[in-house]
Amino acid sequence: MTVAPAMRYLIVNADDLGAAPGITRGILEAHGRGIVTSTSLMVETAWSAEAAAAARPASGLSVGLHMHVVPGEGPGDALRRQYDRFVSLMGRRPTHVDSHHNAHRDPRLLETFLAFSRGVGLPLREHSAARYVSCFYGHWGGESHPEQVSVEGLTAILEREAGFGITELGCHPGYPDARVPSAYGVERELELATLCDPRLPATLAALGITLASFHDFDRLTATAIPR
Repeated sequence: MTVAPAMRYLIVNADDLGAAPGITRGILEAHGRGIVTSTSLMVETAWSAEAAAAARPASGLSVGLHMHVVPGEGPGDALRRQYDRFVSLMGRRPTHVDSHHNAHRDPRLLETFLAFSRGVGLPLREHSAARYVSCFYGHWGGESHPEQVSVEGLTAILEREAGFGITELGCHPGYPDARVPSAYGVERELELATLCDPRLPATLAALGITLASFHDFDRLTATAIPR
């Protein structure tokens, strides 16, 4: 099913809430000052509880489960445990399900993820009415690509990828955090600056794009039509 193709809706989802305090701070800043409307919480890090507490007051921010697959553990058990942990931390259900490094794409895991998401009645990334766009990312081939996460780069992505219906734009804003060293550090801060750029609202309006979140998902898909 998909939404009737009369409008362009954009969910801007920041992965990795709870991965480190600097990342959490950047995500919440990108929501408060920028166009981030949604995020996905990692629930089993040293900073998950702190991140959940910081995110709870942001009622307009949809928060999903950012599932982390643990080697050697059955994915079904991990999903259920992390779902329950999410509810305990946030005091509510997640609004959607995705996975760290998009691990659910693995054919060995996908059916388990699909069964779980159907069972809890939540959209799973790339398997719902929201079309996922992953190219707003500034590091590949061992090299940094700041141009890809610039305002101009984001504008080009939206012009090309944000069609009618619901689009989920994946992003990874944040501040570099020495507690969790990562090759994707400078680029996180560049993403944050872009997502908070004051030119973006006018850009979205010119493209006919309305910001949405997974809070809106059921409403936006209530008038769904067959693909």
